[in-house]
Amino acid sequence: MRRAAAAVALFVGLTTVAACGPDDPAPGADSKQAAPGASGAAPATGDGSGTAPAPAPTKGGAPRPDGTITVAFAGDVHFEGRTESRLSVKAPDTALGPIARTLEGADLSVLNLETAITGRGAPEAKTYTFRTSPKALSVLKDSGVDVVSMANNHAVDFGADGLADTLAAKDSSPIPVVGVGHNAKEAYAPYVTTVRGVKVAVVAASQVEDITNQKWRAGADKPGIASALDVPALTKAVEAAKQQAPVVLVYLHWGEEGKACPTSAQQAVAKKLAGVGATAVVGTHAHTMVGSGMLGTTYVGYGFGNFLWYGTSNYANSNETGVTTLTLTADGKVKGEAFTPATIDDKGIPQPVTGATAANALKRRDGLRGCTGLSPAPAAAAAPAGG
Repeated sequence: MRRAAAAVALFVGLTTVAACGPDDPAPGADSKQAAPGASGAAPATGDGSGTAPAPAPTKGGAPRPDGTITVAFAGDVHFEGRTESRLSVKAPDTALGPIARTLEGADLSVLNLETAITGRGAPEAKTYTFRTSPKALSVLKDSGVDVVSMANNHAVDFGADGLADTLAAKDSSPIPVVGVGHNAKEAYAPYVTTVRGVKVAVVAASQVEDITNQKWRAGADKPGIASALDVPALTKAVEAAKQQAPVVLVYLHWGEEGKACPTSAQQAVAKKLAGVGATAVVGTHAHTMVGSGMLGTTYVGYGFGNFLWYGTSNYANSNETGVTTLTLTADGKVKGEAFTPATIDDKGIPQPVTGATAANALKRRDGLRGCTGLSPAPAAAAAPAGG
């Protein structure tokens, strides 16, 4: 088991999470076309089995007496511009800085990697394109991340060659990557693992209406991303995941950039997935935090914001971020929620905040729930025993 979380966990009765890598006209940072040390190796061939790669869990631990587990979520990550150098940090530092201790301290942690993994290919016809090296997956693992979503509007920024390399990186990744695949069966497939005796499934998809979802949506014999615009396909994937695990976590790329309230499309899909048993439906894309809380018994986080961020953004409050940690029961119920607030510094790193700054961040975050139609999540009064 990794070291216990040292970051201060501040507890509230709601959650926010939103920020996605820009696509169309996105935040005001310069796009990079050069690949930061990305590999140009020939792609590996996937088996298209529909089963997400399942490396051994990076965290261990016996079941807790109360049967609970903790799951941490964070927002969008880039290794471009001012954060490219985070690929080369030396221990004891990590790519994500000190907040990595909060991700490490959870039994399972999930975030979004907002980039293609390639050194080849021509950029797509869009304002912003991003790419990085396969090393990104290793440094995220070393930062306490257990599962990476790549169902987003930048996973296929460099066309067919870039997608082939991204899938090759997924095939050899030291941690599971969900939401992209050699075909639709694989892209929608859950990552299923056992955490402290509790079976957990993670599904990912993108709801962003853009060139990636139009041109690079995975099909029966076509590689690409899992699409949340195909609501029946996503619903079927979540139903199938529920047959495999009592805890089903759905990480979506969704929302409207710069908007701190959920869209009607977000609310509709959240309701649909809650109806088929999702434990949590969360995600990013807005470049600002969006409200979160409970939709019946399902936790919904409409936007976690930017996390490790490559450049500046013109959107209000775009440097506000943090890690949301849920305490879940063995049968998939939400027992508690904690939030560790952070601010993105001038190097793009999410730095935990404390004192009055943290109190103000929690107050603002709590207020974001007002336009969501969600009820407050139960507060996590104390860290679960046995960590």
